[in-house]
Amino acid sequence: MSVPFASTQLYWYLTRSTGAVSLVLFTAAVVLGVLDVQRVSSPRWPRFVIDGLHRKISLLALVFLALHVITTILDSFVSISLIEAFVPFIGSYRPFWLGLGAVALDLALAVTITSLLRARVGYRAWRIVHWLAYACWPIALMHSFGTGSDADTLWMLVLSGFCVAAVAAAVMWRVARGWPSHIRARSAALGATTLFVLFLTVWLPSGPLGPEWPRRAGTPSNLLAHSDTGTATR
Repeated sequence: MSVPFASTQLYWYLTRSTGAVSLVLFTAAVVLGVLDVQRVSSPRWPRFVIDGLHRKISLLALVFLALHVITTILDSFVSISLIEAFVPFIGSYRPFWLGLGAVALDLALAVTITSLLRARVGYRAWRIVHWLAYACWPIALMHSFGTGSDADTLWMLVLSGFCVAAVAAAVMWRVARGWPSHIRARSAALGATTLFVLFLTVWLPSGPLGPEWPRRAGTPSNLLAHSDTGTATR
């Protein structure tokens, strides 16, 4: 094994692992956010502890997201530039699905920056931008399915299924708690979650789990050639 090949393999494994860890951490952060850290508390877990946990998990998720982006750029197997990591849908490698990752990254950065500048931007503006975190999660999940080389493996399907179930359970708990006050907002949240789960159920078998997904997803032809020689297409 040559050194360049070994380096490429290392970056590939790091990209896969940091992406999976980021998804789990963002799921945990979204679940805590949906449950509303300002209301859920107990004598053993007071509000400030849960609120601090939410912030630390969100920060840790951003760290792993940064590592995911860095290792993706450094991996020479697929040419992805720094600009493509931030500007959606301009790349040559699976442009739509990679673009979803850029959208999720931009949303996460917007939430982080406004949180750091909360005193300057004001609570109302911060709150509006903070809601983007909820849009960030399904977009990141779709990016994971669309570009991930492990999307059709059992362990990744189980992991993704657990993340979807956790968020869906949190939404249902939040909707049921205090029903029927704010019934329109609760119904919209429940409906959006249900539609997303149904979409994944219908789309996955014919999408990432279906035949020739690398080609249909937009993998360049020179990379598709590796599958013909026995090398895994990422």
